[in-house]
Amino acid sequence: MSASTRVVVVGGGIVAASVAYHLTREGVSVVVVEAGWPGPATNAGAGIICPWNDRGHDPNYELAADGARYYPELLGMLAEDGHAETSYARVGALRVGEDTQRLDNIAAVLRSIRADRPEIGEVELVEPGEPQRRFPPLAPNLAGVWIGGAGRVDGRQIRDSLLGAAVSYGASRITGAASLDHAGARVTGVTVGQESVAADAVVVAAGAWTAQVCAPAGWQLPVGPQRGQIIHAEIPDADTGSWPVILPPADPYLLTFPGSRVVFGATREHNSGFDYRTTVGGVGAMLSAAMDVAPGLAEATLLETRIGFRPATSDGRPVIGKLTDGLIVATGNGPEGLTAGPWTGLAAAALALGQEPAMDLSPFDPARFRPGNP
Repeated sequence: MSASTRVVVVGGGIVAASVAYHLTREGVSVVVVEAGWPGPATNAGAGIICPWNDRGHDPNYELAADGARYYPELLGMLAEDGHAETSYARVGALRVGEDTQRLDNIAAVLRSIRADRPEIGEVELVEPGEPQRRFPPLAPNLAGVWIGGAGRVDGRQIRDSLLGAAVSYGASRITGAASLDHAGARVTGVTVGQESVAADAVVVAAGAWTAQVCAPAGWQLPVGPQRGQIIHAEIPDADTGSWPVILPPADPYLLTFPGSRVVFGATREHNSGFDYRTTVGGVGAMLSAAMDVAPGLAEATLLETRIGFRPATSDGRPVIGKLTDGLIVATGNGPEGLTAGPWTGLAAAALALGQEPAMDLSPFDPARFRPGNP
């Protein structure tokens, strides 16, 4: 594609921001259309970058792990472009629990895959009490597995850095709901309000709203919202900037940011639709579970509960690929959105440019949802 190529990116989250950033870096003219719907997952997501697990490796895992691997390169690019304020920090993570045999097994698996995933960093078993020393609100009886390569990032900040860099390369931003324009089977652009924006390609990366945008093109994508309620609290006078991510056997996870802020959650509600509310049941369950893991939070100050709608697909796999001529879709990363989002955006940008992505996208091909496919 030439420098005069125009691509419209529909969406305001981290995937859309990544698509816009990578395209503008290639000299493409980009228009980002943001609807401003309440509850985008990027705004609420906790931002844990620690996808490595002991449960077996499937395409979702590989996508998230590749996403984690990509972060240092992406951060370097953003720094070169004058947008180094991403909030990313490599703080490490602790998989905690009381079952030391289980922790031994987790450590063994992580060490076995570290040759292929050196970004995992140091893997170390830590004795009961050591997790509490590193994350003081924790229960004193917890042991853990230290994962040195884990990090955390504020979704709003990394998204804003990507969009800011895209704008510095010439991208423009429009606020409003986009409807797709057609010429026969080809998508030729979008209409926003009374304004038509012609494009050589449209990338829809609208998170949980992607199906709504694509339906007029004749695609019934099984993508919808999974509501998550995520609690933010403050531990007065605590220097929380470098505390590790805490990963118990089940939710809630816990992590911190500078400014004495601790974050924990999250609910995974499949039947709430786009109901943008904080519920007593959701918050109550998270508070109770958090107190079991970290009783030292009892005196923390509740600051806010963020609500995000994760884009969830019917088969649990993302949707990344071409829907029809001129139309590409990238969504469905679910709880790994902030980990896999920038890498997903890079892949979608390559598709918009007519290039071969750096990853195998066949497990995420939207054609699997075409009528008649198994």
